[in-house]
Amino acid sequence: MLLGFVILYWVVSVGIGLWAGSRVHNTRDFAIAGRHLPFYMVTATVFATWFGSETVLGIPATFLQEGLHGVVADPFGASLCLILVGVFFASPLYRMNLLTIGDYYRKRFGRGVEVLTTLAIVISYLGWVGAQITALGLVFNVVSGGEISRLSGMLIGSSTILIYTLFGGMWAVAITDFLQMIVIMIGMLWIGGEVSGMAGGVGAVVEHAAHSGKFSFWPAADPREILAFFAAWITMMLGSIPQQDVFQRVQSARSEKIAVWATVLGGSLYFVFAFVPMFLAYSATLIDPQMVKNHLAQDPQMILPRLVIDHAPLFAQVMFFGALLSAIKSCASATLLAPSVTFTENLLKPLLGPLSDRKLLRTMRIVTLGFTILVTLYAIHSKASIFKMVENAYQITLVMAFVPLAFGVYWRRATRQGALAAIFLGLSTWLAILVAGPETPFVPAQFAGLIMSLLGMLAGSLLPQWFGPPPQQQRGVHDALHQRAARPQHVPHRHGQIG
Repeated sequence: MLLGFVILYWVVSVGIGLWAGSRVHNTRDFAIAGRHLPFYMVTATVFATWFGSETVLGIPATFLQEGLHGVVADPFGASLCLILVGVFFASPLYRMNLLTIGDYYRKRFGRGVEVLTTLAIVISYLGWVGAQITALGLVFNVVSGGEISRLSGMLIGSSTILIYTLFGGMWAVAITDFLQMIVIMIGMLWIGGEVSGMAGGVGAVVEHAAHSGKFSFWPAADPREILAFFAAWITMMLGSIPQQDVFQRVQSARSEKIAVWATVLGGSLYFVFAFVPMFLAYSATLIDPQMVKNHLAQDPQMILPRLVIDHAPLFAQVMFFGALLSAIKSCASATLLAPSVTFTENLLKPLLGPLSDRKLLRTMRIVTLGFTILVTLYAIHSKASIFKMVENAYQITLVMAFVPLAFGVYWRRATRQGALAAIFLGLSTWLAILVAGPETPFVPAQFAGLIMSLLGMLAGSLLPQWFGPPPQQQRGVHDALHQRAARPQHVPHRHGQIG
C-alpha cells in the first residue's frame, strides 16, 4: 500500500511538471522561467533545491556518527551560502540580466575564463546529482520491500525526473518545487510529532543527545583539526556560490528585491528544517537502539527509512516518504537543468555558430538528456556516501570559480590575467595535494587551493599585464557592468503567468 501511494504521488508530480512545460516558449523560459517568478515561488525553489537527499539521509547519518561537528558543511555552510548570495551577489548579478553565470565570467574576464569556470561548474554537478539518484534507488528499494533493486530504482527515478525537466525546464522546476516545499514541511513536521511521541518527547531526545556529546560543534584546539573544520565549512559556504542553480533562482525572480530577500529567506528556512531529520535519526537511538547499532556499522543512511518503516503508522510513512521524494525530486530536477543550460550556453553555443532560439532550446534539451545519462552512470558506480558526494562536489568550484566571481564583482582592479592566475593556481594546488594523498598535507587540499587562488588573483591583477586588454580597458568593462546594474531591466508581465 505504501508503494502504491508513493507511485501515485510520483505520477501526479510528474504530470504537474509536464503541464508546466506548456509555459516554455523560448530559452529564457526554459533556463530562468522568463524572469517572472513571484516571491513565494523563488523562496520555495531556493529552499527545495537545497533540501535534497543529503539533508534527509546524509546529514542525519553523519550527525549520528560525528555530532554537530561533522555537519559543519551542511546545513551550516550550505545555508550560509544562500544567505551570502542574497546579501552580496543577488543584486549585482540580477541587474546584469544574464542567462547563465558563465555569461558573467565572459563579460567580466573574457572567453577563456568563461570556458574554464563553466567546465568546473558542470563537473561539480556530477556529485550533487549523483547523490540524488543514489537516494532515489534507496527509497524505491525500501518502500517496495526489496522488490525494486537499488539499480532499478535509480533508473526509474532518473528517467521520470528527466521527463518533466526536459519539457518544462525552469518553469517545471519552480512549480513542482513550490508544491514539494509544502509537502516537505508538512511531512517533516508530521513525522517529527509521531517520532517524538515514541521517543518520550522532544525534551528527552535533546537531553539524551546533549549528554552523548552530539551538540559539540567547535573543533579541538589542534591546528590540523581547526584547518579541517574550517575547510569543510567554506567548501559549501563559498564553493556553492558560483553555481548555476543558485544563479538561476536569482535570475528567475520578477524583481531585484525578490531575488535578494527570497534567497535569504529560502536559506534561513533550509537551516531550520535541516535539523528535523537530525532529530528524527537521533530519536531512533532511543526507540530502536539495536537497529541503529546494526546500520551504523553497515549503512547509516538506512537508519531513518528503517525507523519509519518499522515503527511509524502507514499515514506517517506516506508523509515521510512523500517528503523525502519531494526533497530528492526538487533537488535532482534543478541540478539536472543547471549544468545542461550553462554547458549549452557557454560551451556549445559559441562552437555551433549562429542558432535560432528554437534550435538553441532543442540543444539544451538534448544536453539535459545526455547529462542525465552521465550522472546516472556516475551514481551507479560511485561508492561514496550521499553526504560525501555532495560535500566533495563543491571543492572544484571553490578553488576555481569563487575568487574570480567575488573579486570580479567587488574589486575594480581585478583583471583577466588575475582571474586566469587564480584559476590555474587554485586548481593546480588542489590537485597536487590530492595526488599526494590524504595523510601527506597539513592543510586540506581545498583550503590550500582557495588561498592560492586568492594570491593568484591579487598578483595577476597587480603585476604587469601579459594576458588580455590593458587594465584601464578591463576596469572600463567593470564600470560598464555596474552602470548597467544601475538601470534594472523591466520585464513585462505576460498574460497568464503565475502570480
